[in-house]
Formats: sequence, C-alpha cells, structure tokens
Amino acid sequence: MKQFLQPIIDWYFSILKIWGPWAVALLMAVESSIVPLPSEVVIPPAAHLAWTGEGLKFCGLQLTGWSAQIAIVIAGAFGSWVGAALMYWVSRVAGRPFVMRYGKYFFISAEKIEGAERWASHYGAMGIFAARLLPVVRHLIGIPAGIVRMNFWKYSLYTLIGSAIWSAVLCYLGVKVGAEISKGAMHQVTFWLVGFLGVVGVLYYVFVHRHMKAGKNGKTD
Repeated sequence: MKQFLQPIIDWYFSILKIWGPWAVALLMAVESSIVPLPSEVVIPPAAHLAWTGEGLKFCGLQLTGWSAQIAIVIAGAFGSWVGAALMYWVSRVAGRPFVMRYGKYFFISAEKIEGAERWASHYGAMGIFAARLLPVVRHLIGIPAGIVRMNFWKYSLYTLIGSAIWSAVLCYLGVKVGAEISKGAMHQVTFWLVGFLGVVGVLYYVFVHRHMKAGKNGKTD
C-alpha cells in the first residue's frame, strides 16, 4: 500500500510547493463537483506542509504559519464554491430529466439524486450550509438547488460559509495529526483520526443517511 500511495503523496506535495493555495482550490473544486475526491486528503496535507515551516507560495510570497492556514481555508472555500456552482448551473440549465437520465455516467445515480432532493426538501436553504460539513451529500446538494432554481447568491453564501468552516476543521486536523506524526506518537494520531471519523460518521447517519435512504413516502429509517 505504501508503495502505491507514496508516488501520489510525492506528486501532491510537489504541486503544493509550486502552486500553493491554487492547487488546493483546484482539487477542492473537483471534490465539490462530480468526482468523488475526498476533501480529507486535500486540505490536511497542505496544512501540514504549511505548518512545518516549508510554507506555501502564493503570488510571489512564501506563506507560513497562520497566514498559510488562512490562505488554505480561503482556497478551500473558493474551490468548493466553484465546483458547487458548476453543479448548480448544470442542473438548473439541463433540468431534472437530463440529470436523472445521464447522471449515472458521471458517478451520480438516480437514487443519489433522489436522496439529495429529500435532504434539500427536509432542511431547506440551511441544508446547503450543513451539506458542506457532511460526506456524500456535499457534492450532490447543488443538483436539487439548481433544479428548483434556488437563489444563486443565497446558495453561494451558504456554500462559502460552510466550506470555509469545513476547510478550517480539516486544517486544524492536518496540523495536529502532522505534529503527532513528526513526534512519532502514532497512538495520538489514531486517537485524532478515530475521533474525527466517529464524529463525522454520527453526523452523517443522523442528518444524511436516513434521508438519503428514505422510501418514496418520505419517511426516514
């Protein structure tokens, strides 16, 4: 596994050193669109690299410490908004029949679309904000928002705020876990990761799973 992952890790760190926050923004835009690229593998490594002293380059500046973390959060939020806006406008212009018919060719099944619609119907506009903090529904929420022609500026505002908070959480996790790895305290790394996954898992089950899996009658499990 290490032999498989190491080239990918090396590649990512190399583009981070060259492109800095722009690389984060690009990958987060991908993460918020149709490609299932976890933000958990985008933000934390960048935060760790910036915090260790190497920093990130941005517009001719070498950002380190808190300035680099702020840049990563802004880049993460902006990239997420770009990807989410793309999903919104494609769904708004193409319409529900097109998305339902052809979504499967882009890793988005009809079942997922219907689940996202139930989520959006249940939580309303604030569901856009909450979706940025939760897996699965994060990259799907733009579809029902576009289909029902939700106000784009309201959609953008909730997306940016939620994405910024999520990016900040991942930055903090990257710094803490990176510090423990550097000290060789793998038990602490395990503690942080298990705790993080546990919290996200509970939130996902309570707020997403039941609505995504609900039957046609709209009832949750």
